[in-house]
Amino acid sequence: MFNFQTSIGQVNFANPIFTASGCAGSGRELAQFFNLTELGAIVTKSIMLKARSGRATPRMAETPSGMLNSIGLQGPGIDLFLEKDIPWLREQGANIVVSIAGESVEDYAVLARKLRSVPGISALEVNISCPNVENRGQVFACHPTTARAAIEAVRRNIGGELPIIAKLTPDVTSIVDIATEVVSAGADALALINTVLGMVIDTNSMRPKLAGKTGGLSGPAIRPIAVRAIYQVREAMPNVNILGMGGVASGRDAFELILAGASAVSIGTATFGDPSAAMRIKRELQDELVSHGFDSLHEAIGYAHRSDGGLR
Repeated sequence: MFNFQTSIGQVNFANPIFTASGCAGSGRELAQFFNLTELGAIVTKSIMLKARSGRATPRMAETPSGMLNSIGLQGPGIDLFLEKDIPWLREQGANIVVSIAGESVEDYAVLARKLRSVPGISALEVNISCPNVENRGQVFACHPTTARAAIEAVRRNIGGELPIIAKLTPDVTSIVDIATEVVSAGADALALINTVLGMVIDTNSMRPKLAGKTGGLSGPAIRPIAVRAIYQVREAMPNVNILGMGGVASGRDAFELILAGASAVSIGTATFGDPSAAMRIKRELQDELVSHGFDSLHEAIGYAHRSDGGLR
């Protein structure tokens, strides 16, 4: 029987298909279409310390092979999230990865303390790379020192209770340098990649389409960037687990990220057009692996790095 199991940090997951933070809330929308236990994990929308209304509308714009979003981390705040969303996810039997975001290092510290003793959470995704904020100075992952500080704050306050997955942006000179910094600061794994900062101008109004002017580009257009980032980080840090994401719309896309070095794959933008995309991609990925002669997912992780040219 094919072994579809994978691991992130010290936690095992039944399969490698996760949701991408921000694309399915806390799973209620997707639960209408399939059982959440069929996913490797639900990665929640990044939650902040306080309730946040997000950026002004319009917040979304279609682009060739993708979309721009400028939601601005809208959410209810950590206390309401813990009161309503986590208990519901536990009732569904979902494997829960909570994504957190902060405006300061102290925010990350407080969020970690609040989550430390919450039962039923498998891992913590630390989003230090969201492009949809008013102040680009808040994008901690753009600088090694701020990236380190945020992860160190989470590690100090979460202890060894939960694996930390640091979510990084490709909008940097060297993603390997940032990855090295956050792993040395205490991250157990990396989420690669967050959306890419972009902009669209309406040629009729001759003004930016998004109220916030810039937004995060997602969808198939960014997949080659994701593959490059995952490959580079895997090559430099072969023992660090990577949660890959960025433009995955099919099992073959997911297979490409696995070959580059991802241990699991998050599905995001594809669910907007097909709410059951994650289930379809899960089936297609297993078919791809079997058709290429693999007996387990683990055998395929990072296969493109093989010195024999990766032939099979």
